[in-house]
Amino acid sequence: MAARQDFLPAISGHASYDDDIFPPQLEACDMLRTGDTSVATGTGEWISAPLSLVHGLFAQKDSFPDWEKKVADIFCEKLQSDERGWVPSLNSVPLHYVRPGGLLHFRCMIQDMFDPEFYMGIYETVDRGSNARSLHLGKYRDVVDCTAHQEVDFQSRRTVTLERQTFYCVPVPGESPWVKEMYCSSVQTRGCPPSSHPANRQKRMLEDDDPTRHGYSQQAGDAQEKCKRLEAERPERPQEMGVLSNPQSLDLYFPLRGEKGPACLVKVYENWDDYKVNDVLDVYGVLAVEPALSVLTEDSDLVSSLLDPAVCMDTQEEQRSHSPPTSLVPRIHAMVIHKLQHPNPVIPSSKCETEEGKKCVSSFMSELPCVRAELLGFLTHALMGDGLAAQYLLFHLISTVYARKDVLPLGKFSLNLSGCPRSGGFSRHLYGIMQQIVPVSHYLPMTIENMNLSRFIPRKDYSANRLVSGLLQLPSHTLLLVDETVLEQGQLSTTGVHNLTALGNLITWQKVDYDFSYHQMEFPCNINVLVTSEGRSLLPSDCQLHLKPLLCPPSLEQYTEGLMAATLPSLLNKFRMYLSLLQVMDYTISEEIIKAVEDDFVEMRKSDPQSICADDLHRLLVVARLLSLSTGQTSLSLETWLQAKELEIQRKVRLQGQKHMNVNEM
Repeated sequence: MAARQDFLPAISGHASYDDDIFPPQLEACDMLRTGDTSVATGTGEWISAPLSLVHGLFAQKDSFPDWEKKVADIFCEKLQSDERGWVPSLNSVPLHYVRPGGLLHFRCMIQDMFDPEFYMGIYETVDRGSNARSLHLGKYRDVVDCTAHQEVDFQSRRTVTLERQTFYCVPVPGESPWVKEMYCSSVQTRGCPPSSHPANRQKRMLEDDDPTRHGYSQQAGDAQEKCKRLEAERPERPQEMGVLSNPQSLDLYFPLRGEKGPACLVKVYENWDDYKVNDVLDVYGVLAVEPALSVLTEDSDLVSSLLDPAVCMDTQEEQRSHSPPTSLVPRIHAMVIHKLQHPNPVIPSSKCETEEGKKCVSSFMSELPCVRAELLGFLTHALMGDGLAAQYLLFHLISTVYARKDVLPLGKFSLNLSGCPRSGGFSRHLYGIMQQIVPVSHYLPMTIENMNLSRFIPRKDYSANRLVSGLLQLPSHTLLLVDETVLEQGQLSTTGVHNLTALGNLITWQKVDYDFSYHQMEFPCNINVLVTSEGRSLLPSDCQLHLKPLLCPPSLEQYTEGLMAATLPSLLNKFRMYLSLLQVMDYTISEEIIKAVEDDFVEMRKSDPQSICADDLHRLLVVARLLSLSTGQTSLSLETWLQAKELEIQRKVRLQGQKHMNVNEM
């Protein structure tokens, strides 16, 4: 598919970039001369009117060729200061409470990537009265911009066509409530509605587009008049004013059922090759809400009159899919993007890179043994007194894919917790506890209905040129708890078999094969899968441990509530930091230890050749690695190796004992 072209004429009614209309550019010039960024930004101006700063720097591009780098530096510097908290967040502030054209923050996951599009990065206008020409910047905009006495010269040789990429982004799937609350508490502003009544907002929007106040070419003027007429004739709907009466009526491509929050089109202007589908991003950019674009999308005749059919090859369905109403799916023109290596707000990606962050991590490592002991006690209570299961659950929670050798993902440790009771909702309550200490998670009841009717694998919709999301389109470091205790007798359909296969491939290979109709495309992932089952699971696993509870509470719900009430919030935060920090720690094995491990394994094979195999060595090495990391050690010691062997012996003895019990019962 060829790259799209956005050459829409002037439909918005903002001011141009002339000196007498944009005073902030004079301040920007002073900033460049003095090196003081506060001169141009002012108190909050870089948030409320970021384009004023950009336009001012653009006006001085002849004197300062690196003006674009200056723009990036200014906003990066501001976002590292305490003022960052005053940037409204689309994750916690309703869209209709945010001012269009202002700076906006959005924490999201890339659900899909559209084809690159061309836009007029620089274009020239002509004054109708004096024939004076002036250059304008088209960056960070969806439509070109003119004053009342100007029109765009589409034939100008000074026009510069540039390229940008569009990401379709959704809120992070499965994000835990405590993560949302922690991010929300860091935002100082909550926004405010532009008017107290939706009808007034609609009326004011139409008045601001009065053609007697803003000029444009004759063709664009006719288009604007038609847009206004169609908008006025159409009945007023909450959806067109940023308020969804029924958000589920519109497919916003959320991977998980029941997810809420806005989807957004993020326009990326540089380094878009650094990002991929399912990456979690912190986006800071200019919010664009253009009501006229919604009308243009719905009126194919109007689009045809503005776009050259030889250039625009998109079908009408694709246009609707890629250009939904901006009041429902707003546009954010990215100015600063941070790719989050970990979705936990307790340890931001940059935390370990700064001196302050290093001190914080060093301080935490000094109390790590105490935190580990507290966490093991917490997990032991969650598993009704089973200390061995608590250790293996801890290993599972800190495991992560740290490398890939050929097709083998290294570091994964999927866990099958068998022996879980079917009654009382044990798995659901266990998930509720896990949700309090992990940043991203999802609970999947493995019922026949879910397996047969749910869409696990994302697929490509070629008619709309869109990636339709699936349940397994999840960000890295997600805890996926598959509850097999709710599985009843029944027949799996073809879809159910495919979903079961997809789960198996995810566990074994840490990949999901997206359905592109004519072929499968592998998308690597990093998802911790915990399977709770009554007997051995139908799904593969790296480790099976049979649960042996010592407690039998009469009400699991009251027991879980009591456990959470007895755990201080400050201690929960330490658990959260502990689990996420250990996932990003380095780990090594010395040559001396490797030789000792090899010799020990040879002796193990000699003593029990029937039971010990290569898989046991691999599992032992993974358990030893996770045991070392859990105690804060970044390298394997002989003592830790022996402890890992003892844990594996206990686990196997328990499994053997359970097998004998099952045989005797038969």
